[in-house]
Formats: sequence, structure tokens, C-alpha cells
Amino acid sequence: MANAIQKITLSSSRDIPFNKLVLSQSNVRRVKAGISIEELAEDIARRTLLQSLNVRPVLNPEGTETGMFEIPAGGRRYRALELLVKQKRLAKTAPVPCVVRDPATTILAEDDSLAENIQRAPLHPLDQFRAFLALREKGQSEEDIAAAFFTSVNVVKQRLRLAAVSPALLDIYADDGMSLEQLIAFTVSADHGRQEQVWQAISGSWQKEPYQIRRMLTEKTVRASDRRAVFVGLDTYEAAGGVVLRDLFQSDDGGWLEDVALLDGLVAEKLKAEAETIAAEGWKWIEVAIDFPYGHTRGLRELDGAPADLSAEEQATIEALEAEYATLEAEHDGADELPDEVDQRLGEIETALAAFNDRPVIYQPAHIARAGVFVGIDAEGKLLVDRGYVRPEDEVPVTEPEQGRGGEPGAAALDGAEPSAPVVQRAVITIGGQVAEPDEEDDDAVKPLPDRLLTELTAERTLALRDKLAITPSVAFQSVLHKFCLDVFSRYSSFGSAMEVSVRGASFPVQAQGLKDTPAAKAINARHKTWEERLPKDKADLWDWLTGLTGDEQAALFAHCASFGVNALYEKGDRYGGGATPHTVEQRIADADRIARAVDFDMVESGWRPTVENYLGRVPKRRILEAVREGVGERAAQLIEHLKKGDMAKEAERLLAETGWLPEPLRMADVDQVATVDATESEGEALPEFLSGDGEETPADEADEPRMIAAE
Repeated sequence: MANAIQKITLSSSRDIPFNKLVLSQSNVRRVKAGISIEELAEDIARRTLLQSLNVRPVLNPEGTETGMFEIPAGGRRYRALELLVKQKRLAKTAPVPCVVRDPATTILAEDDSLAENIQRAPLHPLDQFRAFLALREKGQSEEDIAAAFFTSVNVVKQRLRLAAVSPALLDIYADDGMSLEQLIAFTVSADHGRQEQVWQAISGSWQKEPYQIRRMLTEKTVRASDRRAVFVGLDTYEAAGGVVLRDLFQSDDGGWLEDVALLDGLVAEKLKAEAETIAAEGWKWIEVAIDFPYGHTRGLRELDGAPADLSAEEQATIEALEAEYATLEAEHDGADELPDEVDQRLGEIETALAAFNDRPVIYQPAHIARAGVFVGIDAEGKLLVDRGYVRPEDEVPVTEPEQGRGGEPGAAALDGAEPSAPVVQRAVITIGGQVAEPDEEDDDAVKPLPDRLLTELTAERTLALRDKLAITPSVAFQSVLHKFCLDVFSRYSSFGSAMEVSVRGASFPVQAQGLKDTPAAKAINARHKTWEERLPKDKADLWDWLTGLTGDEQAALFAHCASFGVNALYEKGDRYGGGATPHTVEQRIADADRIARAVDFDMVESGWRPTVENYLGRVPKRRILEAVREGVGERAAQLIEHLKKGDMAKEAERLLAETGWLPEPLRMADVDQVATVDATESEGEALPEFLSGDGEETPADEADEPRMIAAE
């Protein structure tokens, strides 16, 4: 007959008055962690005690029960109850549910205390997310949930956002198929289909970083810091039905605008409304665009307007502010540090005075009738209005100039006949980016860089070289002298030169977006404006004014003017005489290298970095890998060679950001190569490798010279 299985007897439970309970020294918890005693007390007061205390009878030396009970497991709950008793919110004799252990048990009290703490199964984060969602669906507000669990409203919103991720991805997370950081990244978008599509795209890849997930989910969106979004305003965009994606877990700069078409439509609508308001001033034409390219005013004459007169009240205000400023400066003259209130007041006065200086410019009605306005958006997202430009075809021809005093043409001769009535041309809104270059097919042979890309890259180089030459007067003098010597002593008038001393500045018909916002462009514009403000208004006084300059001032002005003649542009040579020949373009590039070496020029120092837009997205995968290999190393190239071209270009941009790597058209030519060019100019040598069109490249192991990298 089989032995009967001995049945387990559970410890009895009963209510014990609170004043009969004491803490046991056998409780293994010594370190305070997690929720505080105060918060636990508030939770017990709200929902009462959810878990019994584990107690043992206190015995006297003879082994008899004393009527008191010690608590080896549940000490924090006891402390919370004790706090409620001290606050007189709980009676001293209130019954407390307890599980009473048999004093005869052989299991130690420390054993019970340890088991209660380490055998509990922690709640999976996903269960917490879903529990918060269940509370929200049953009517509790986010604020109520936060108060009940002693956390912030933002944490509740984060948990609810996590619970709202695609159920398919939540199941993967529950099975430990993805990390919490990866799941958090998916909360950027509420589109379950897009979330699943992104996970499918990266699930088989080694690269599943959260930043990559966020980038893929927002790649077709617009940052809230974009000039278009700032110009329109998020409130207007959302009121029109636009969706803003937000990241609740890290700084997102205001989020991402999902509906780009809607945003562009709102921008166009607002710009058009602004243009129509300006059209009422009587201008002949108004050109509207989000962004104008560098040099868009070239060939146009800018009108000279007069700032609006100050009223007597405004003049008095200016004088009072200037007097207050002078008084504050005098009172704190010699102080090591200004008091905060004084420093703040001085800043307020400076801002107020600057506002008076920024007065509207008044133009003559006759001039307005044949001039136009550029309306756009500046880099900070504010409306940009640039008034007063006359196109060549709108200039009034001078037939019989009237002589004014001093033998100069009279006003009528300069301005022409007055139009009978202003003619206003409706604003034409042209919003659009440049045409994207078609992706090249990957093949074994590396093709030459596209002509358009070469021209864009060398446009940036030309602009940066102009800026460098403008602050190196000695080299500017020598460069112009070099061109003069070529003109006087050369037997062939077709000799190419980078220094077009006319001075006839080269324009950039093909240029990458944002060229006018480069450091070189901004430096040139600022320098030009400074000189323009110093020049006399009457050009008849220019010669005497120049004579009064010091030698250094003349040299600086000469260098500034000479820099506008720099032309380091690549252009496709015309072998049939219709334009610049390949030989002329080659000589121009070589001459530009000579000047660049003389001014210690470096495109990296000028702020150029390889990006998807300006290079990496415009070349085939083989060139992207070659760039990473040269700038970072073979290992980095191997890690990205399996990616699709778009992802590869983005990763390459990140890897090359601080390496100083440059594509061939932006690098300095080797000294030996330049010497060879000089020695063979009359023999019609071949174009440099990056200018050649034969589609062949010399392998690195077969080249006579080591491959040139940015460090050279």
C-alpha cells in the first residue's frame, strides 16, 4: 500500500492590533530604496493595506508567548502604518491583517524575510504600460494616474505612448526581441504601419540603434525648427489639420511636421498674402521665394532711398535714452562688474536705440514704378523683404542728357521720363528646390563625378577662396600682378587664369542650396557692406577719398575688390570654340591652386563638411565607400557596405563629419602635379583625374603617388 502524501499546513492569518506589533531585528532589508515611507502611507490611506504582514510571536525566556508579535517581513508596511498612527489617521489598536508563523518552525526569521523580497516577480514594463492604458480607458485622467502612483504627468504620458506602439512590436518587445530603448524610439510616430515597416527594414541588420529608428520614422518630415515651420507657426499648421510628431523621451526641438505638402501650401499662401500687401506700394514686380540663391541681385541696380524722418517725440526719446545710457556708464566707470539691474537696463536702452535706427526706407514714386522687391524667409523664419531693385530692361534710356551744374547730367537724364502711372506686377510665388540628380547605377567602374556636381563643389571653393584672398592683401596684389603680366607678355590671348581682374565677378549658375548661408558668403557680404558704408555717396568724390586712405586701408580695399575676380569654377569644356576650352578650364583650376597655396587655403577650415545633400547622396555607392575608407578606415567602410545607398550616404555623413575628408575637387593639388602642369602648359597635358571624362580610375596599388587625403 502506497504511503499517503503528507498535506501542507499553511500559516494561519488573523488581525492583530497595531500596538501589539514590533519590528524584528531579523529583517534583512537595511537599505531604503524605491517608494518612500510617506508615499506608501498615502497609498495605504487611499486603498488600505493590500498585503499582510509576516509576524512571529515574541517569546519570553521560558518560551511562553508574551502577546507581542515581531515583524521579520513587512517592515516598510509597518513603518507606513506607524506614520499614519502618529498622524492620528489610524487608531493605535486598529487591527492589522497578519500571517502568523508557528514559533516551533525550524525556518529562521531571516529566511522568511529574504524569501519575501527575492521571490517576488517584478512586473514587466509592458504590463505597467498596459495597466496605465487600462486606467486611462476606464476614465482616469493622466493627472489622476500620476497622483495615485506618485509620479509625474509626463511619465504617465510616456507610459501611455509606449502602450500605443503597434501591437505587433509590443509582442516582439514582450518576447525580448527588442530593447526598451528601441521601443521608445518607435513612439516618435503614431503610424503603426510605418512602425512595422521600419522594424522589418532593420530587423535583419546589425544596425538597430534607436537614433536610426527615429531618423527613418521622421525622414519624410520637417523639423519644427525649419524656417518654413517657424514662418507659418505650429499653431497655424495644426489648426489646418497638420500632425506634429513629438518625442516624449528626449529633446526634439519642437518635434517634426508630418505633412510637408500642407506646410509648403501654408508657406506659399502666407508669402503670397505678404507680397500682395507690398504690391499695393506700387512696385513694378515682386519676386517671391522661400530662399533666394547667392548673387540673385547681380546685374540689378539698387535704389538709394532715404530713411523715414524722426518725429519730434521720437527724437526726444532718443536723446533721453542716450543721456540715460551715458549717465549709467559714468556712474559705474571703472567697476569690475556691473550690477545685474544696470547691465539689464543698458541692454534695454541699446535695443530701443537699435529699433529707432531700423526705420523704413522711403523711395520716390517714380523709382518705385520701375523697380521691384524680393520677398522670402530668412534663416530664422522671419519675413524677408528686400525692396528697391531695377532690372536692366526697366532702365529708362537716356537720349539727350540735360547738363546740370558742374557739367554733370541732370536728374531727368539719370532717371528718365516719369511714368504716367505705377504698374504693379502680381507676385509670382516660386517655391521649389533644385532638380534632384538621378541615382547612378552601381557597377564595377567608378565613373567621373557629374559635371553639375563638379560645378557646385567648385562654386563653394571659389567663394571660400575669394574670402581667404580678401583677407590676404599681399597675395591679392601678387595675383593681380600675375594676371597683368600674362595679359602683357603672353603670346596667346586664350591663356586661362583664375584671376579675372576686370574686375568681372564670376556668377554661379549652378549652385547647391544654402550657398549664400556659408561662412564664406556671410563674411564676404559683411565686409562688402562695411566698405560700402564708408565709400562717399557721390562717386565724383571717390578718387579724393581713396587718396586719403592709409596704405593698409588701400591694400585691404584692393584685396576685397580683387577677391571678386576669383574664378575657380569647373565647367564642361567646349572643344569647338563656343566657350571655355578644356585646356582653359584646366589652366584655370591650376592657377586657382597656386593662389590657394599662397593664402594657406583649406576648405575644411572654411567650414565645408561632406553631407548627403552636397556630395554623398549625389555619387554612387563605390565613391561613398571610398570616401569612408579614406577618411575613417577600411573597417568603417566594411561596416556600411551592405546598406542601401540612402542609408549608406547618411551613415557616411555621420562618420566623416569631423574627419576633415574632402572630395577631389576640393583638395589641394600636389606640389609635384602643379610643377608638372607648369612645365607642360604648352604641350596640352591631360586634365586632372577628377576632371577627366574617360570613366577610368587608377587603382590605389598601381598609382605612382600615394592616394591624396584631406590631411595632405
